[in-house]
Amino acid sequence: MAVRYIAIEGATGVGKTRLARMLGARLNARLVLEEAEDNPFLPLFYEDSERYRFQAQVFFMLSRYRQQQELHQMDLFQSMVVGNYLFARDRIYAHAILNDTELSLYERLAEILHPEAPRPDLVIYLQDSVENLMRRIRKRGRGYERVITESYLSRLVEAYTHFFFHYTETPLLVVNLSQIDFAERPEDFEGLLQQVISPPAGTRYYRPVHVEAQANG
Repeated sequence: MAVRYIAIEGATGVGKTRLARMLGARLNARLVLEEAEDNPFLPLFYEDSERYRFQAQVFFMLSRYRQQQELHQMDLFQSMVVGNYLFARDRIYAHAILNDTELSLYERLAEILHPEAPRPDLVIYLQDSVENLMRRIRKRGRGYERVITESYLSRLVEAYTHFFFHYTETPLLVVNLSQIDFAERPEDFEGLLQQVISPPAGTRYYRPVHVEAQANG
């Protein structure tokens, strides 16, 4: 099966955009990136989540809706696309952060706006520990992220784990980053690239050669 559309997912700080750029450059693909900085409610959400979580979530939903409409109009047979999100991310976050009343209103809006989004040929799900996610978030130094807590990240990781445990819509490649470094170990990226070019049916877990050797040693 030829891969034309790849979506990368995972919790905040896992490195979705970085991997999307690496794959996009290597595969000469068009990038479809969700830029969190464009959401004016996101800094406010991190300062006062109870007051601004619904506004931040709705803004993201509208932004993703617009991008998916544009993607739907593209000829995916003429150009490869790599994105740093799956449209379903919106629902993952909504269930993780909204209360029952807000979630009910959000679901009604989602039913109206939900596009006929193109289905990826492959979803790459990046996993890592909360500690490593916190370390990356601190390292990238976005001011509005300074108040992110381990408790918040733990809820996100749990929501992602639950979602992808039941995910069957497309081929899925699960990548646990605890022993993988695409930037520092080029062989890790090359191995992933081979998995991307010829994706499996169903779900597969990517483990580079050095990780397999440690497990068998």
